Amino acid sequence: MRSESQRSNIQTFHVMDVLKAATERQRTHGDVLSLAAGQPSTPAPAPVLRAAREALDNQLLGYTETFGIEPLREVIADYHRRRSGIDVHADEVIITTGSSGAFTLLFLAAFEAGDTVVVARPGYPAYRNTLAALGCNVVEIDCGPQTRFQPTVAMLEALEQSGTSPAGLIVASPANPTGTVIDPAELAALARWCEEHDTLLISDEIYHGIEFGGADSADSADSADRDVQSTACVWETSREAVVVGSVSKYFSMTGWRLGWTLVPERLRRAMQRLASNMTVCPPTISQYAALEAFSDESRAELDGHVQRYAVNRELLLTGLPKLGLTDLAPADGAFYVYADIAHLTDDSTAWCARLLAETGLALAPGVDFDTAHGDRTVRLSFAGSTAEIRDALHRLERWLPEPK
Repeated sequence: MRSESQRSNIQTFHVMDVLKAATERQRTHGDVLSLAAGQPSTPAPAPVLRAAREALDNQLLGYTETFGIEPLREVIADYHRRRSGIDVHADEVIITTGSSGAFTLLFLAAFEAGDTVVVARPGYPAYRNTLAALGCNVVEIDCGPQTRFQPTVAMLEALEQSGTSPAGLIVASPANPTGTVIDPAELAALARWCEEHDTLLISDEIYHGIEFGGADSADSADSADRDVQSTACVWETSREAVVVGSVSKYFSMTGWRLGWTLVPERLRRAMQRLASNMTVCPPTISQYAALEAFSDESRAELDGHVQRYAVNRELLLTGLPKLGLTDLAPADGAFYVYADIAHLTDDSTAWCARLLAETGLALAPGVDFDTAHGDRTVRLSFAGSTAEIRDALHRLERWLPEPK
């Protein structure tokens, strides 16, 4: 019998191993506190749940159009118009099976095997792993605190001078694992550079709505427009770029597996051919339920989650330095704190395993996100309750050595 394919020989997603170990710890000890998973700890908004129940009673829930139902594409187009002030038509919106499905379709539609695609390090591991499985040449740019862990035009120009001509560049803002946001002027400059160099810019914007630098939502009369212009959308500069969105993070609907893309016309037919064969259509019940995710009632509930994230973020940014964890990435958005623990270990995987075994606290080792320096970093999610964040700090305080 033939063995597994060569293309499947990619890195595993190590945080899933942490979650498996945490499940076993919970079974044996019942004391697990997880700051490892990158997802909200809250259910979908109440209007979404009502819409799902109504769809179960009143919709056939068969196949839809490959690119999703038109009412949802209209709602998402309106979301971008309100949020970023850009003119988006429903025909420019492609609904996908989660943002993960969007990335796979995009990579297949836009890149040939052997094409070079640039990603930031640290960054979300599924970018490089999926690209590698599809035969692309992944080039990681080492992005440190001097550029707020984000790529710059200067870095791309240095690559070009070294003989690397990328077919694609993937950016994320806010980013996973660092939470950093690309300055709007830098994002615009990246978009212009990519247009000039025939490089497809893919902008991962799934954490839009979870930002901490703008006006406080409690002071806004219209919660639905609270975050307008808080984080730039790449289509504000270039319609040759691709936008990837999702209802997973801000909208608290990870398991509903629904994402979307804004894609240049030249790629839409290829994506349609691929999607119709690979997935037929996105999950139907999720599409009908997500119609209500963008409503004012849902947005008010979701903004309440962001307010809690802000409290949790401040607790970690204040509390971790007191425990000796002082080298933290700027947590501009998303719900992560990315910490350097080089003074404690050079094996973050083993360090996180010991922490879980001895305290019941689960963190994500940095090896998922950084192939060069991740053995000295960890990611902490603050998407849980405030009480959980306080408990996590107490467990760390009891376990860590006294800071010098």
